[in-house]
Amino acid sequence: MKLYFTRHGKTEWNKQHRFQGMNGDSPLLPSSFVQIRALGRHLQDVPFAAVYASPSKRAKQTAQGIVSQWEQSVPIFYDANLKEMGYGKIEGKSISKMHEQYPKTLTNMRHRLDLYDPTPFNGETVSAMLDRMTQTIVNASYHYDRPVLFVGHGASMTAAIQFLAGKSYAELREMGGLKNNSLSILETNEQKEPYELTLWNDVSFLPAL
Repeated sequence: MKLYFTRHGKTEWNKQHRFQGMNGDSPLLPSSFVQIRALGRHLQDVPFAAVYASPSKRAKQTAQGIVSQWEQSVPIFYDANLKEMGYGKIEGKSISKMHEQYPKTLTNMRHRLDLYDPTPFNGETVSAMLDRMTQTIVNASYHYDRPVLFVGHGASMTAAIQFLAGKSYAELREMGGLKNNSLSILETNEQKEPYELTLWNDVSFLPAL
């Protein structure tokens, strides 16, 4: 069983270096749709059973753009469990300015999730985020016998993939974060954990923006 993962296309807030998070959202860049369609064409021969996507607009549009390139009809299910990590009061704010205000906390967010404490800005905990993300991913892996594609967000999907591959909280960011429209694959036999990470953060098929 292969589970495919991609992060949504690049947004205005990504370009402006702002936190988006669970409730923050901003439009996809017009140029992102070129890469989204390229990803769709790259995956067009995979016999997907379903696509699961975050209901945030940036992820919904990415999922729809990917599927639009396929000849086969594949259902898209929007699941709130796949939303980005909740960043509380800092959603929509400048990343650099928030680093000045919360230097230790945000450094841990990026590099050491075992030490990350979002209490200062009422953010979501790593354990709560992983619980909801893995619930949807694991349940889908039990439900289908053909590949499934998950369309989500950088921080939450990075952590969930690495966690399902057997990494500890301290190791979840060791391979860096997912790039926009990148492709990663986990494989599992009989849904046994840890899953095998067979592809990580591949963007070789994307045209340059």
